[in-house]
Amino acid sequence: MRVVILFGTEMGTAESAADSIAEELRAAHEVSVSDMTDFDIEDLDVRDFHVVVCSTYGDGDLPTGAEPFYDALERHAPYLGGLRFAVFGLGDSVYGDTFNRGGELIAEKLLACGATQVGEHARHDASTEVRVEDMAREWAATLDISTLVSA
Repeated sequence: MRVVILFGTEMGTAESAADSIAEELRAAHEVSVSDMTDFDIEDLDVRDFHVVVCSTYGDGDLPTGAEPFYDALERHAPYLGGLRFAVFGLGDSVYGDTFNRGGELIAEKLLACGATQVGEHARHDASTEVRVEDMAREWAATLDISTLVSA
């Protein structure tokens, strides 16, 4: 089972989280990590399991690195029935209602295209002392991808 990790970041923190998730999953799966800026939505493959790692920028906005991916989904609205994905979001709870909104926006767009979100939607909070890399590894360890894909 191939795992495709897509990250959208403004300052690089989501990329660090994506790398930590990849480290955790590589023992059992073939894993690739791509910046959403460089990922073509035509490469979304229902045979792969996708992990979306997305930060939140400003007042609940997508980070610059996620905008091209989101815009392509919006513009082309591909049918993604059968595609399964999990989300690891990053944000800061001091922003209240917009906390972790970046990951939610990408998830909503994938769901609107027919994909299925599985597993716990992780939400890292920059206002805590929990290191994003540690939380990302722990969260990735809870993903039973083989079970999630066959569900």
